[in-house]
Amino acid sequence: MRKPALLSASRPALTGRGWGLVASGVAALLGAQVLGRRDLLLLGVFLVLLPLVCALALRLLKPKFSVQRTFMPSTAETGTPVSVGLAVRPVQPFGGTARMTEELPARFGTSPEFRFPAARADSSHASRYEYRLRSSRRGLYRIGPVSAGFLDPFGLAVARHTIGGTDELIVKPVPAELPAAVLHGLRGSDGSVSTRVQGVPSQDDVTTREYRHGDPMRRVHWSATARHGELMVRQEETVATPRATLVLDQRESSYEQGFLSPFWNENADDAAPASSETFEWAVSAVMSVGADLLERGFAVRLLDALARPGLLRSPSAADQGADIFTGAAAVSDLGEGLAALGLEQAAAASSAPATPRSRPWRPATGPTPAGAHPLPERSASPGPAAHRPFGDALVEALLDGRHRGPLVVITGALSEEDARTLAPAADAVPSALALVITERPAAAAAQLALLRAAGWTAEAVAPSQPVAAAWSGAAEQAAALSQPGHRP
Repeated sequence: MRKPALLSASRPALTGRGWGLVASGVAALLGAQVLGRRDLLLLGVFLVLLPLVCALALRLLKPKFSVQRTFMPSTAETGTPVSVGLAVRPVQPFGGTARMTEELPARFGTSPEFRFPAARADSSHASRYEYRLRSSRRGLYRIGPVSAGFLDPFGLAVARHTIGGTDELIVKPVPAELPAAVLHGLRGSDGSVSTRVQGVPSQDDVTTREYRHGDPMRRVHWSATARHGELMVRQEETVATPRATLVLDQRESSYEQGFLSPFWNENADDAAPASSETFEWAVSAVMSVGADLLERGFAVRLLDALARPGLLRSPSAADQGADIFTGAAAVSDLGEGLAALGLEQAAAASSAPATPRSRPWRPATGPTPAGAHPLPERSASPGPAAHRPFGDALVEALLDGRHRGPLVVITGALSEEDARTLAPAADAVPSALALVITERPAAAAAQLALLRAAGWTAEAVAPSQPVAAAWSGAAEQAAALSQPGHRP
């Protein structure tokens, strides 16, 4: 997009050539005084005034430029180069030259420099340049503005200006290739866990409706017509996209451990989100699992530990309030949202309420699945439990009939209290998996036992372990739990 033509400017200054002319002019004036030569006097005045006139001209006739910056591709991935195209076009005629520098975050190293005008310009008199960037860390980085030193046609004075604005470069985490999942609820290579739902927006559990003009007569429901005294037709049923839920714990207190964590942000710039070694693993896992589920045909719902939309605090998310990802662009949208997602301060997490709901919480109705633990009674009125991480708000979100798909929770150091709170959530979904990221897996044994006893597939992983290996280990554990006669 086009940026403002001129943002800031400094006072013009003389170049070395300009100061040389001034010194020559002063010498000529002294010679004229000593020798009494009028021609030397005129020459001296000319040599002194010419650089000053050029500096004044640069101050009064400020050059105006438009700057257009494009990224190819539009969003980058960590470790992958992105090509940046820069088009600098004079808004008003400009006959001088300039040395321009593209301002970059410190993470990208030395800023590129180029001269204006370029050796070749297009029909619109725009000088075009190109350079490449690469970042090993996700984030939302501001590229620009352009700092330019403009010279007059004689090269006697220079004025430094900041032209154009900034553009945001999104660097997304790269999804890892995951092995085939064997978790219950992930059947089929395309995730074909079809759900029969009524093909109307209300999703009411009805099978007939009143006749509308254009409905074929073969859909008339005659017994309902006789009962209601008007024509009634059968509603069409559609196959809904199966939905899976990902929960990413974003609390800073959960990710404080890790050998490299104290040094993680030592060399980070302001554009990089607050993070740690373990939280980076968690973000990578969410990106990998989410992309895998989307490729299998699932719609993915992303939440945090308080059942809020998972990207609610991400400045790089296209829609911070969205929690459902589906469609062709879902993987890209998920990656963009995760690019600048950082850890949440403890004070902010404790004071933030859960996402408002349109109806109070009610326990699930109908028979309890075989082998499942009955859900505990929960208060419908808001209170501390409703705002607790992994608490009632999360279970309420999982009990929504549209989201009764697999559940994957990715968290850092999980306390026993959090494990007890999270355990009943497994009864609201066909399968539940928890990945606990910790440098000391033995310290999480009690928490894992609580989750496994409640029907979870729970695995402790170190941040040095590849995401694919952790997912494979969890899948093997799920397969073992599904064997006949197995007891947790």
